[in-house]
Amino acid sequence: MAYQESVSSLPEKVLQIGEGNFLRGFVDWMIHQMNKQGIFNGSVVAVQPTPHGRVLPKLKEQDWLYTVILRGMADGKKVDEGEVIPVISRGLNPYEQWQQVLETAASKELELIISNTTEAGITYIKEPYQEDSSPLSFPGKLTALLYHRYKQFAGDERAGLHILPCELVEENGGKLKYIVKRIARDWELPPDFLHWLEASNRFYDTLVDRIVTGYPKSDSTAFTKRLGYEDDFITVGEPYHLFCINGPEEIKQVFPLDQAGLRVKWGDIEQYRELKVRLLNGPHTLMASTGYLAGANTVLEVMKDETLRTFIERGFEEIIDSLSLDRKKTFEYAEQVKERFLNPYNHHYLQDIGMNAVYKFKSRLLPTLSRYAEKNGTLPNAIALSLAAILVFFRPVETNEKGIVGERNGINYQTRESELVNKVLTECWEEFSQDRISLEEFVFTVLGNRAIWEEDLNEIELLTQTVSAYIRQILSAGMQDTLKQMLYQN
Repeated sequence: MAYQESVSSLPEKVLQIGEGNFLRGFVDWMIHQMNKQGIFNGSVVAVQPTPHGRVLPKLKEQDWLYTVILRGMADGKKVDEGEVIPVISRGLNPYEQWQQVLETAASKELELIISNTTEAGITYIKEPYQEDSSPLSFPGKLTALLYHRYKQFAGDERAGLHILPCELVEENGGKLKYIVKRIARDWELPPDFLHWLEASNRFYDTLVDRIVTGYPKSDSTAFTKRLGYEDDFITVGEPYHLFCINGPEEIKQVFPLDQAGLRVKWGDIEQYRELKVRLLNGPHTLMASTGYLAGANTVLEVMKDETLRTFIERGFEEIIDSLSLDRKKTFEYAEQVKERFLNPYNHHYLQDIGMNAVYKFKSRLLPTLSRYAEKNGTLPNAIALSLAAILVFFRPVETNEKGIVGERNGINYQTRESELVNKVLTECWEEFSQDRISLEEFVFTVLGNRAIWEEDLNEIELLTQTVSAYIRQILSAGMQDTLKQMLYQN
């Protein structure tokens, strides 16, 4: 195909850890915009982050091509446009093709490593170093790849890479760098490597902002007819985009997003990060499990349901109350987010948002809950209820290799979380179902697990009792009645 011939002629400048909807609809889309203007002229090697990935083999059947559809409003005008994205040159499964991943990491053409492995991806896991096989964790993979590059280039200071993690974690670049250095010490790698790691590589704190809903499950037939071809990896997103990168002039030259007219902010990203994580990602996590258990399937359905919309509005109020940012900018951004949630084109599925919900709550809503409680001396009820909903969402009717399987209205649904969270919740729900522990003891055990939360949440006054009461009500009366009582009787 002409597209693939064009990609194969480009140097592989980017090693991308992650192959999901967001990277394909955000970073890869941006790279294509630069390539079209002759600004970047590079391609992407996509690496599967977990052993259970299914994207790359199927994407290979499409010659690594897929379509991005942008739908919504931009500058007061309706946008509904599609474009084939020819930037992925190949994809690699590190658990089967580790040597090829290493060879890519040692390429002279490589300049950047970009990742999106969810919030749970930037976590420390103690694991052994085996030169001929891939580590399980993302930081472990990155450590091994950088060490291989260091050896291949004999420690040349010019061989360092620019590393842009897109995970929604505060100070994501700094935290990733810290974990990589810790793993390097675990593996007793040479001091000279640690020096090269520090001096020659750049880890950037970033913030990414675009709602990417992924494959249009309910409209796939209409899209096939509209496009005139079948594409199993159509990726739908909103026109709005923002990429914030905290870095010096050097990264602008290597990754010249602004030269392509893309919306990018260089330098201090803290204000943007606080607004986006609290007021976009926070409400997403607030609504995911709550809305799904109440019968909704998408963000739009939540926003069109009177009770759920009122719940989300209450959540926005609690979040805004906890922020110390400029009030005018805060309210303007919140209203903009609500408008984006009401985008009639994008079917953003709550089950997708609910993946890794425990870790998302920890990073997106727990700081808000703590600040609100400290400031007001009371709990934010909407956020506390969303925590209860997450724990009920992960109540297992069975488990499989992917994790916990829950049930809504007699129909099973698949969840995804870390192995640790799955283990803790499965064991605690089993203990409760067998009447070996009370509901309060169940909640006390889960909230007190420092390995999950990095603190004991039982120390937040009244949180354990409040979450227990909400869970009891959800189990007995259902989510809709629980929401109504919280909203209209408190």
